[in-house]
Amino acid sequence: MKEKLNSIRQSALEQINQRDTDNAKLEEIRVKYLGKKGELTAVLRGMGQLAPEERPVIGQTANEVREDIEKAIAEKKQSLAAAALELKLKDEKLDVTVPGKKSKIGHIHPLTLVQRELEDVFIGMGFSIAEGPEVEYDYYNFQALNIPENHPARDTQDTFYITDDKILLRSQTSSVQARVMEKQKPPIRIISPGRVYRSDAMDATHSPLFHQMEGLAVDEGITMGDLKGMLETFAKTEFGEDTKIRFRPHHFPFTEPSAEVDISCFMCGGKGCRLCKGEGWIEILGAGMVHPNVLSMCGIDPEKYSGFAFGMGLERIAMLKYHIDDIRMFYENDVRFIEQF
Repeated sequence: MKEKLNSIRQSALEQINQRDTDNAKLEEIRVKYLGKKGELTAVLRGMGQLAPEERPVIGQTANEVREDIEKAIAEKKQSLAAAALELKLKDEKLDVTVPGKKSKIGHIHPLTLVQRELEDVFIGMGFSIAEGPEVEYDYYNFQALNIPENHPARDTQDTFYITDDKILLRSQTSSVQARVMEKQKPPIRIISPGRVYRSDAMDATHSPLFHQMEGLAVDEGITMGDLKGMLETFAKTEFGEDTKIRFRPHHFPFTEPSAEVDISCFMCGGKGCRLCKGEGWIEILGAGMVHPNVLSMCGIDPEKYSGFAFGMGLERIAMLKYHIDDIRMFYENDVRFIEQF
């Protein structure tokens, strides 16, 4: 029986140490020799037929055989794991001398650049930034701004309605001014930048989505002269110290009196060029004194307080400043365009 045990040990070790032995074969060898129906187990079951003095010797030999086989299997598994790790490290070796992939860095959009510049200008003059919802009530977008139902001014601001007549996408950020005046008592000095929507066909100068920045100041004793002085400061800061402004009479339902505001052409100095179409002046915004009806609708006494309001399109300012001749370029997400700014 001792010879049988030694034969089992030798046979098992030879199979374990073969070069093509993998983990699956190791498991087969373990079951073959050490399993419940394995060869070593079968030998141990026959120990009852041995003489009492032979049993300890055969038992010790059987334990040694089991230990040798288990040790050989463990060492082989460790060897296979080390070989697999070495192969993996070799396959996944990183050549640190190879140039890395360059990450593309984005650029600030020109509309964002212009908005930030204008915000800095007006914050420097004591204004704060106010925001409001883009999905707005008809009341704040029109009625609170002295544009009742069936008013002709609604035709020029045809927008997108969410419901039949009560909820819409705002056509101007003036709605923010009405909301602020309802909640805050004078003095008020705010600007309201943001997206607005109008049902316009897309072309080189029109878009159904564009951006505005509107401003409002309400306090005791505010005059048209204050509005002109503020806009002159804005124009000189944004377009150069030699820039002049002029007011042309106009009509806006929410201001009275109202004016279109032009700046002297910063390209030709007012002499006439392609940018100003030979006129020497460029229209940039609309402005005026807040209509008494608007103040009353928002709970502010027009006998005690007065105010001015103005509004400009950010696309308009950006197109002038960067000499862009097609508004659609702002929305095409062409990296070649964005990288220029």
